[in-house]
This record gives sequence, structure tokens and C-alpha cells, in this order.
Amino acid sequence: MTENKIFVRVTRAAAKRKAMVTEEERVNKKRVVLGELPNVSNVAVSANLNQKREIPKPRKSLRVPAKQIKIAPVALAAAESGSDIDARSDDPKMCGPYVTDIYEYLRDMEVKPKQRPLPDYIEKVQKDVTPSMRGVLVDWLVEVAEEYKLISETLYLTVSYIDRFLSLKPVNKQRLQLVGVSAMLIASKYEEISPPKVEDFCYITDNTFTKQDVVKMEADILLALQFELGRPTISSFIRRFTRVAQEDFNVPHLQLEPLSCYLSELSLLDYKTVKFVPSMLAASAVFLARFIIRPKQHPWNQMLEEYTKYKAADLQVCVGIIHDLYLSRRGPALQAVRDKYKHHKFQCVATMPVSPELPITFWEDVTI
Repeated sequence: MTENKIFVRVTRAAAKRKAMVTEEERVNKKRVVLGELPNVSNVAVSANLNQKREIPKPRKSLRVPAKQIKIAPVALAAAESGSDIDARSDDPKMCGPYVTDIYEYLRDMEVKPKQRPLPDYIEKVQKDVTPSMRGVLVDWLVEVAEEYKLISETLYLTVSYIDRFLSLKPVNKQRLQLVGVSAMLIASKYEEISPPKVEDFCYITDNTFTKQDVVKMEADILLALQFELGRPTISSFIRRFTRVAQEDFNVPHLQLEPLSCYLSELSLLDYKTVKFVPSMLAASAVFLARFIIRPKQHPWNQMLEEYTKYKAADLQVCVGIIHDLYLSRRGPALQAVRDKYKHHKFQCVATMPVSPELPITFWEDVTI
């Protein structure tokens, strides 16, 4: 027998023994089902896994009759007042267990100088751009976002990038549209799952700008912003604020959230709103939305004051601007947002009537 044949036989025998051992280990090895893991620390879990586990026998129900359950007076009062709204939410997007910490972080971030445009950058930095030009650009970008089915967060980030860039670099009015599409390209890459391509943004400008133009402006914006792209926007606050605003309604009002979103997008059109932080714009939109839906009721209450951190008087100027936008007393020629929210998918909220005047009593301290 040659050496090669002996080697082959030994190899096959070794492989067979290994396979038998592997099969025996597979049969005898205990599988750990994820549901069986105890809810204890990692150290305790490791110790328990080394021991032979027994399947626990079904136990009798430990449910206690409702009449035997006692609730502490303080906890009961909190539940009735709605102060534990986050804990009661079954929406995973509300992040109930740590939502308070999240919003404290967002409130701290939104006021950082790097995240904020100059409130008067057109007067201080720009020589060729006017507030009306900015409004026309934002109105057109709303149409672009609709054309490419971009989410609202992308639109909010786009306008934020434009305002921050214009706060740092003077731009010729012929290149303002290029700034807009390049900012939307960046925001799309940041937010969208399938962002439009550079060629799409060239096409939407009727090929006024080349691919090289857009890419070069994209780089200029990124360098100017120092790649600080993540920041809170109005949509970061609007979902929570509208949820709180529904608490004193007998049944959820289907138009409240789309109406608040409509008012928020309207605020993007006006240069005067640049000075307001996103949380104030979101709170003002909810304030006005509640007034439009229930004109005979004070739109603010203690719960909204607690969750938004704003008193009614703090919102007076911001609400007044958005109210004028809603009535077309400001930016009457800018129709993209208004046409968008006339559709049935947004509950036709752009067609809802509103009083031309806001009662002066709204700005007094809430005592109810």
C-alpha cells in the first residue's frame, strides 16, 4: 500500500470521527431560546447559562382583581392630569422611557451658534439677495420636494442649510437657485433612503446648471457649514407637540397634525421667521392650529406650556407672522405650500377658515 493511500484512509477516518463527535455534540447540546433569557445583569446570565436549565411549569395567573389594586394619590393625580403622557404612549416613535432626555438635548442643540443662521443675514451679508428672492426659492423647492417625493424633514434641512450658508457667504442672485438645489442634494443624502441623483437636480433647473456646478456648490456648502449637517428642525418637535395638543380633545382631531404641518411649512417662506428656533415655530403652529379648529376656546393650556416650555405670550410675534401667512397677508404670490395642502391626503387643511384677528386675551398667562 502506497503512502498516498494510507494518508487518504487516515484522513477519511479522522473526518468520520470528527463528524460523529460533531453530530453527538449537536444532539446533546442544549439550545438557548431568546425568550428563556432572564431579565438580569450580564454576569447573572452568564452564570445561569452554564447550569442545566429546567423548563418551568406553567403557573397560575397572578392577575389581581382591579378592585384590589391601589394607586398612590400622587400617581393617580398625575395620570388624570396627563403629565405622564409619554409613559402612556404606545407609539414606539415617541420613545416614552427617555423622551424627556431626548427633547432636552434637542432644545440645547437648536440654540447652538453653529446650528443657527444669522437673524439678519440678508442685511449684513448679502448684497444681491432679497427676502422676496429667498421666498420664491423656498416656494420652488417645495415643488421640487413634491416632484421627487421627498420627506418633510429633507425640506426643513434644505432651508436650514440655505439660511446658514447665506449667513456666511455672499451669493449672486443668478446662483441662488444653484445654492437651493445643492442644499437639497445634501439634505436628500442625509435623510432619504433613495435620494435623487445630481443629474435630477440639474434637470429640474432646466439644465441651467451643469453637474460640475452642482457638485462644486455642494462642496462649498459642506465646507462653509463645517460638515455640521445634523440639527433639530420643526418636524423634530411637531409630532410630540400635536400629541399633547390632542389630550383635551374628546376624540383625536384628524386635521390637527396636518394643519400644524401646513402652518410649519408656511413659516419657511418668510424671512422674518429665521430668527425663531424650531421648537418655537412648532409650538406656534400648534397654537394657531388649535385656534383654527376651536376658535372659541383658548388655544393654550398648562399642559402645552409644560411640554413646549413656552407661555402663550412667548409665541405672540411668531404666531402673528404665521397667521398672516395663512391669510395670505404675507407672501400672497407663493402658492406651492398652499396648493400642496389643499389635497385630500392632507385633509384639505389649506381651505379651513380662520378669524382675521387673534384675540388679545390669548397672550395673557394661562391660568386654566
